[in-house]
Amino acid sequence: MGDDSPRIIACIPAYGEENTIAKIILKTKKYVDEVIVCDDGSQDMTAEIAEALGATVIRHERNMGYGAALRTLFLEARKRTPDVMVTLDADDQHDPDEITRLAKVILEHEADVVIGSRYLGRSNIPRWRSFGVKLITWLTRKTTKLPGLTDAQSGFRAYSKKAIQLITPEDSDMGASIDILHQAKKHQLKIVEVPITINYHNKSSTQNPVKHAAKVITRIIQLVVEEKPLKYLGTPGLTLILMGTFSGTQLILLFNKTRYFSIPLAIITLGTLLTGLLLIITAIILHMLNTILERTETRKLMSQKVSMSLK
Repeated sequence: MGDDSPRIIACIPAYGEENTIAKIILKTKKYVDEVIVCDDGSQDMTAEIAEALGATVIRHERNMGYGAALRTLFLEARKRTPDVMVTLDADDQHDPDEITRLAKVILEHEADVVIGSRYLGRSNIPRWRSFGVKLITWLTRKTTKLPGLTDAQSGFRAYSKKAIQLITPEDSDMGASIDILHQAKKHQLKIVEVPITINYHNKSSTQNPVKHAAKVITRIIQLVVEEKPLKYLGTPGLTLILMGTFSGTQLILLFNKTRYFSIPLAIITLGTLLTGLLLIITAIILHMLNTILERTETRKLMSQKVSMSLK
């Protein structure tokens, strides 16, 4: 690509993909300025093949998970400040020939995050996998307020320079794709989907689909609770304290009337009061931490804007 052309890099998380990594890199190099592969502790020749084909390879000494590989790639991209960063899988599910389609949306300033949706294009997705993806996408739509989202789990995405600076996946596993959407929404980044073709084969996703879905759904719940702890922890905690107060009152009234101390009722009272108190304390701590983090991020963004204006 010429010196005046926008700089596009491709970031590929890979684990044990020696059979497909060469094909992906060779096709990807036609559309980008640099290919960066994060080898997530592979025990095969994935890293060696990628290096031999001219890709920049960052190695994890041990397998840390898809999200950890994505985080490493985001941090590497941040150092390079490209105009567009494209992520795609190394297992030959995604077609590198469609990189231009995703990058074009970023380069035309129509979005900060572009998701390649398998439901807008052609795919041979198995029904059992489709059910899991649709369930996760539905939960993500509800929690992120992205009503038009069709594919929350797609790994074929493009990011603007602004998005690269603001997004850092936190979950080390498959929940990272949800992390990215929550952070994009939090920073008011524009998200757009484009159709892609996807090819499933026997090698596609070695992780148990039920385990995969459970991890992602758990991450969604965790993000919701972390974002609004007073609502999702404080309210149940207050409810439990009220229940404990009621059962405690009944325990005292029963004892005053009959001199019978109900151990089951005492256990219920103690359990609900302690659990409710724990939930409220946790909610307050999380709320305080969120407030501190938001203030820190605001100051960081303001300092970045000031430094950019001085250049």
